[in-house]
Amino acid sequence: MPVNLDKPQNWKADIAQSVDMYNQWFMDFAPKAFRDTRIEATKSVESALANTANLTDVTPGIMRKWPGVLPTLRMSTCPPLAVDRLIGLASVSPNLVKNLEQNQLPLRMNRAELDAGLTKIGDIIEKMADPDIFVWIGRAEAPTEAEIHRAATIVADRLCGSVANPIIRNAQERRQLAYIASWLEARQYRKLPEGFNGAFRDMPPGTYSFRMNVPVGGDDGGKTVNIPVDAVIMRQNAQQGDFPLLVEAKSAGDFTNTNKRRKEEAQKVNQLRHTYGNDIEFILFLCGYFDSGYLGYEAAEGIDWVWEHRIDDLQDFGL
Repeated sequence: MPVNLDKPQNWKADIAQSVDMYNQWFMDFAPKAFRDTRIEATKSVESALANTANLTDVTPGIMRKWPGVLPTLRMSTCPPLAVDRLIGLASVSPNLVKNLEQNQLPLRMNRAELDAGLTKIGDIIEKMADPDIFVWIGRAEAPTEAEIHRAATIVADRLCGSVANPIIRNAQERRQLAYIASWLEARQYRKLPEGFNGAFRDMPPGTYSFRMNVPVGGDDGGKTVNIPVDAVIMRQNAQQGDFPLLVEAKSAGDFTNTNKRRKEEAQKVNQLRHTYGNDIEFILFLCGYFDSGYLGYEAAEGIDWVWEHRIDDLQDFGL
């Protein structure tokens, strides 16, 4: 039976409470999450500077060995370079730059072509290195430790600023999953050990797992793909062959972004139903800015939800 999708009379009050809950969390914890990430980013930038002779020797060999250094290099220029801007300025293959951004080298590019592209990228970085940050560029004296740390902190701030939303989203997701785990374990559910090799339908009753892959497709000779699911919970009274409850943790700091992405859950649940039938249950665990337009869209797709501020609604799904 539906729990929340069929009660639009409650949506307005729930939206207000959810927004308040997210905003309180953001004020209390988001700055720490950002600071912690910035500390790690600063260490990474300092390492990148050490490997590039403090940004005076950006060679193909360096980028071959540490391809993941490219985001740091892009944030070291004046102005900082977006991926597409770097591709245009260096006149290199988009495939090359996008692989480097993912901390890998393109598999099918030969060595000569690779080195030529990396040389062009290095030339652009050295030419556009920000002299107000890297104050030692062009002078005879080597940079001091204080100058290097100051430059690394500035570049780290730029890096974190460019990915601020993912930093906050990841911190919120970790908190949501920890809250679900606490709720389940208070009711004698057990988390599956790392490395559980069984299929999601083979989970013992009264167990749960996070970020489990659920295979979909494969019919009519099609390719099977894995859909990652945030929380997979096998009910305590489950019988052989029963489906676990699949839960997607969702948080959002503004209404616009949720409405842009609302089709993602519908696509996921349609793939699941196409593979396993309508008995499979997929719900959302929501905190933040989810308005009536978003809720109405999900309800029309038959997707129910639990609000984080009312987590005990999980009981109504048989947990």
